[in-house]
Amino acid sequence: MKILSVIGNIVVIIILSSILAFAMLIGSFLFIPWMMYIIPLIIALYVFLVYLLTFKVFGWFKHVSGKKAFYGGTAVIAVVGLSFAMSDWYKQSLDRVGDAEVDLHQYMPFEEGTKAVKLDEPATLALKADLPILDGATALYPMYAAFAQAVYPEKTYPLYDSEVMSNMTHVAYENLINGEVDLIFVAGPSKDQVAAAKRAGKELKLTPIGKEAFVFFVNSKNKVEDLTMDEIRGIYSGELTNWKEVGGKNKAIRAFQRPQDSGSQTALQKLMGNVPIMEPPVDNVIDLMGGIIDQVSAYTNYNNAIGFTFRFYSTEMVRNDKIRLLAVNGVEPTKETIRSGDYPITSEFYAVTAGSDNPHIDAFIEWVLSEQGQEIVEKTGYVSFQ
Repeated sequence: MKILSVIGNIVVIIILSSILAFAMLIGSFLFIPWMMYIIPLIIALYVFLVYLLTFKVFGWFKHVSGKKAFYGGTAVIAVVGLSFAMSDWYKQSLDRVGDAEVDLHQYMPFEEGTKAVKLDEPATLALKADLPILDGATALYPMYAAFAQAVYPEKTYPLYDSEVMSNMTHVAYENLINGEVDLIFVAGPSKDQVAAAKRAGKELKLTPIGKEAFVFFVNSKNKVEDLTMDEIRGIYSGELTNWKEVGGKNKAIRAFQRPQDSGSQTALQKLMGNVPIMEPPVDNVIDLMGGIIDQVSAYTNYNNAIGFTFRFYSTEMVRNDKIRLLAVNGVEPTKETIRSGDYPITSEFYAVTAGSDNPHIDAFIEWVLSEQGQEIVEKTGYVSFQ
């Protein structure tokens, strides 16, 4: 009977292990946010049940010391499981600044109540057919959606499958190089994107159409309000690791980055020049095989965090009052300091082509650079190139 009891308990443990593995598999496959902090509780429950069966099999409950060990161990398991779960819950509750935060549908051209700006008079260019297929950066979609609203025929332009799309910078470059779109509105290309175009036998033609500030931001409770260029490079090289080194509290700096080939990550790489960028913070994510993989973690609003983006995106599209933009070398990032050149990290953004044979490309870009096109750049919230 003792052997049968042991075998029975082993079977129960195997079943529990299978249920746990299945829960982790489904949670990671669907990437359900609540699964990421419920899984530690499932693991704690599993460990507890195995622990309980072990005491039962060996009869340790018959002794006072065994009961004390069981209750003490149970408390430890519960505390550990809840600690992991609460940690994940806290992380999930924090604000994030990323592309997923903005509903671009509110900027779609010709839609009722659209936030895409409008001209006060008809555009001097009107396209009826052979429309150039547009794509680009999330932050620039409000601007080029307004271009289309002024020049293209009135109809619905679905956000991810039409002549006016927004698939983020790295996908937009891929679509352009692959010949799936005619024109993209983006920050300058990364080295990898230039190399990809060269491999495809394409030449990227960049036409500057406006200016924008590359900005750094922190939790609004962080007392640091200004960084120098050298301090920024020090933070992102890993040389400066504590906020007290730049006038803040004695807390480790958590310097977030963006995905490779995104417009803002490329801007950081250009700012750093030859200074190597340190490895970014990572999140441990359960993969489909039940193991653990590391993923780059985009900005999460911890009180010791620092992140970066472009000014218009953070101030107009996200409008997060729980973060604060930093001055750089004592200069705030505003339209006036961008225009004057006083803000030290100002960059151009571009209309980029790669040899499209669309008959209206040149006329469309010429119009974007015209007084009307530049008016839309300004009205949207950027700084015009002229």
